[in-house]
Parts: sequence; C-alpha cells; structure tokens
Amino acid sequence: MTSEAVRSYYASFGEREWTRLTTPIGAIEFAVNCHALVKHLPSNARVLDIGGGPGRYALWLAERGHRVILADLSSELLAIARRKAAEFPSGTLIEEIVEADAQDLSRWDDDSFDAVLSLGPFYHLPNPADRERAAGELSRVVRPSGLAFVAFMTRYSFLRRTMAVPDERRHLTQQEFVERLLEEGVFINDVAGRFTHGYGAHPEEIAPFFEQYGFEMLELLASESIAGGIQDPLAEMSTDIPEAYQVALDLILRIASDQSILGMSDHLLYVGKKAS
Repeated sequence: MTSEAVRSYYASFGEREWTRLTTPIGAIEFAVNCHALVKHLPSNARVLDIGGGPGRYALWLAERGHRVILADLSSELLAIARRKAAEFPSGTLIEEIVEADAQDLSRWDDDSFDAVLSLGPFYHLPNPADRERAAGELSRVVRPSGLAFVAFMTRYSFLRRTMAVPDERRHLTQQEFVERLLEEGVFINDVAGRFTHGYGAHPEEIAPFFEQYGFEMLELLASESIAGGIQDPLAEMSTDIPEAYQVALDLILRIASDQSILGMSDHLLYVGKKAS
C-alpha cells in the first residue's frame, strides 16, 4: 500500500478510528498492548508514536507521565488527535503532532527517543524494502537500550478475513492471490474502499528481522490473545458479571505470549530492546 493509498484509506475513517479501540473487538487489543507498555516502559519516557492516527495511545501514554510525539500519514486523523489533545489535560504532554512516514523519520535525530511505538505502519508495508527502511529508521531514532513496540498482522488473519467477508471470498478461487498471501504475506484486495496492500507476518520471522537492526526480542504477544471471535460475549460479561470478566481479562493478559496462539491472532505486538 503506497503512502498515498494509506492516506486515502484512512481519510474516510474519521471518528471510527478514534473509537475502534473502545469497541468489543478493539478493547482486548488495547488492553493487551497497554499491559505490555506498562510492563516495559521506564517512567517519564520520551516516546515517538509513529502511525498513531487519532492519538488514542499517545494520550494514554501522556496520562501516565510520558512525553509523546504523535506522527501519522493521515492529516484527517491528526486533526482528530489535535482536537482530542485539547480536550484532555494530559494533552499538554504531547510535544508535537506532525505528519510523517515511518520510512522517513529524518526530522528526528539519532537516539532521540526512549521508545518508539509503531502500531500500524508495518502491516501496510508489503514491499520488503519498505519494511527494511522503516526498521532502519526506527532503530536510528531509538537510543541504546531503548524500546520498540511494533504491531504486525498475521498471514492467517488475512486468509481468515477472505473466507469471512462475502464479497471477498471469490479471491480464494484465484490461485495467484492465495499463493502470494501464503508465501509472501502480501494481501492485495481489489474491492474498492477496503483494506488492501497489507503485509501478514509469520510469528517466527519477526524476531530475526529486528535482530538485523540491533534489537533483542523481549516479548511477542497475540494482541487478541485467546479472545478472537468472542469479544462481544466478553463485553457482555464486563457488564453482567464484572468479577468474572476481570478474571477472564487477567487470563487473557497472562497467556497472550503463548506461542501456540500467535499465528491465529489478528495482531501481534513485538517488544524489542535495542543493544546498549
């Protein structure tokens, strides 16, 4: 997906992208990712949130005392982020909200950040050279011993989506589509207005990829853990039996790193530490 195509795709989202992580489907992903941030981030960290869209994570980090720069390709989503930052007291800890591409972080010096969040860009980079540029730039701006939190989508999540969405199922009869997805992780969708030009990773490929850029993997998490497909019942449980929901959530967080579930999660979260 080219940078311009990414902009066009997300320009239509508006407030939906802000509310996505509060819906039943997004809430577990947000909980797992935030749990990892709390576990690994040092206090008062300076964080670049690249691809952070309307700023849901940026504001969450700012509320916990971190200094955040929010960057994204979409001017429409950044406009929402500016409005939200003005509504929250923690918005004052967002140093800058700026348009930028994950492949070009040249506006920031080497070793500028204690951590970088990249919770979207890498699954919009089906071209290996683009992923390499993004990883190189991420490594450059993270200080020694700093952290990287990088989201991926999985190869099988795209396959599962193709089986589930009625007007996309015809792609299963296209051998080139299926083989390219399975062999290269490339997801090209010709249905107008839909997610396309995606990259789906295999879990075992992620740690070696980032090792090339000086990172040691601390964790690889299934952002939906075991909750994929049962988010709506979990949301009902949170209202009807909150004590049971808390137990369920604790279990979901506890087993999110179980290797047996990684490949079938929709999203993965890589946590890496740069060499000192």
